Amino acid sequence: MTTHDIVGKLWNLCNVLKDDGVTFHQYVTELTYLLFLKMAQETGTEDQLPEGYRWADLEARAAPDRLEFYKILLIHLGTHGSMLVKEIFANASSFIRKPATLSTLVAEIDKLDWYSARQEGLGDLYEGLLEKNASEKKSGAGQYFTPRALIDSMVSVMKPTLDDVIQDPAAGTGGFLIAANHWLRAHTDPDSWTEAQQRKYRRNTFFGMEHVQDTHRLALMNLMLHGIDSDPEAGGIHYGDTLSPEGQALPKATLILTNPPFGTKKGGGLPSRDDFTYPTSNKQFAFLQHIYRGLRPGGRAAVVLPDNVLFEANVGADIRRDLMDKCNLHTILRLPTGIFYAQGIKTNVLFFTRGATDKGNTKETWVYDLRTNMPQFGKRTQLTRAHFAEFEAAYGDDPRAEPRALAMRHETGESGRFRRFAREEVAVRGDSLDIAWLKDESQGSADKLPEPEVLVREAIEELEGALLELREVLAELDEEMEE
Repeated sequence: MTTHDIVGKLWNLCNVLKDDGVTFHQYVTELTYLLFLKMAQETGTEDQLPEGYRWADLEARAAPDRLEFYKILLIHLGTHGSMLVKEIFANASSFIRKPATLSTLVAEIDKLDWYSARQEGLGDLYEGLLEKNASEKKSGAGQYFTPRALIDSMVSVMKPTLDDVIQDPAAGTGGFLIAANHWLRAHTDPDSWTEAQQRKYRRNTFFGMEHVQDTHRLALMNLMLHGIDSDPEAGGIHYGDTLSPEGQALPKATLILTNPPFGTKKGGGLPSRDDFTYPTSNKQFAFLQHIYRGLRPGGRAAVVLPDNVLFEANVGADIRRDLMDKCNLHTILRLPTGIFYAQGIKTNVLFFTRGATDKGNTKETWVYDLRTNMPQFGKRTQLTRAHFAEFEAAYGDDPRAEPRALAMRHETGESGRFRRFAREEVAVRGDSLDIAWLKDESQGSADKLPEPEVLVREAIEELEGALLELREVLAELDEEMEE
């Protein structure tokens, strides 16, 4: 049985939960509690859990009493067991109302082919469940899930090393850190690491922060199953708000990989941390300041950001100028539309390296247009790693795009999708980096009206973008009410 098959069986359990009134938003969190207990039994790590509060104890309860015991178990594990257990079960509660629902879940989880699951990799199994959840629009989880093909491409050109301190300040379910770990282990020989390297890898390599508690517990589970030490005392992903003083406590990084949340801070308020030169309620601009200020000299970053970061005036222009002064903003990748949950959102990846000084680091910026004349991605046309092959080849082998690498770009010449813009040219444009030069062949002549289905699709995309922002606001309000 493959990971895909097991993920399908797990996802079918969501129908059992749905019949008990559990919403899409709550599905994976509810399954995570049960899967943690079962996987601890399967992997021989039940010593993390206090005796009497393990999978076998839940399974041994008579069906009518099991739900009541389960709710007590969740509360107990929030304050007992290992640090990881207490983090995953912090403020945990069950949305299950019927004892029969829980009994069905326990029985079905127990019947899964756990031998095959261990052979395939429990981490891949769990991440498959998260990806399945993200693909269901009703769940609203897509806003937290960056497409795997994009993550892998960003990691590939950034080339993490064992010497790196890697950070994701908007960690979501941990996808970037897990992909960086995969790359690192695939391109080195862990058996040859010295004791000092092993210690550094376990306790001083992966750092992140996530401010939604349910998402945070999913991230901890994901990291654990992929073999990353997610004990908060050993780095890992912390529960907190990066735009508060908690974010200032994150260690300076040599590599930042992230997809920050879009939109404005709730109520239009400013971040509560006091180290930003340009205070703004705009989340992406606030995160961008955290990122380039949080890099060590020579540190590199790859960051997914929406189009408005490239062209917004006033404080937006000030922040872009500050970025180009402090860092070498050497590459911008214009991403296709439709690859995120809200299809109307247009995004880019900014690649930059922190300079040794704070002035004049960006001499030129290369823009790769992977948006114009590309397919409309979605369920019918899936984004794959192959779509990034030409970009990765054009980017080259130097993750920092040092002057030598930029010179090689000159030698190979500009392609149709890849062009160079000197810092002076950007300045003439009012420091706008929203640069496009390819003709969109799908638009036809200027006097031809768009087809009705195109207009409908665009309207739906705009509506989905608005609904995504509304969902973020409602989630934040729910969190405030819980507090």
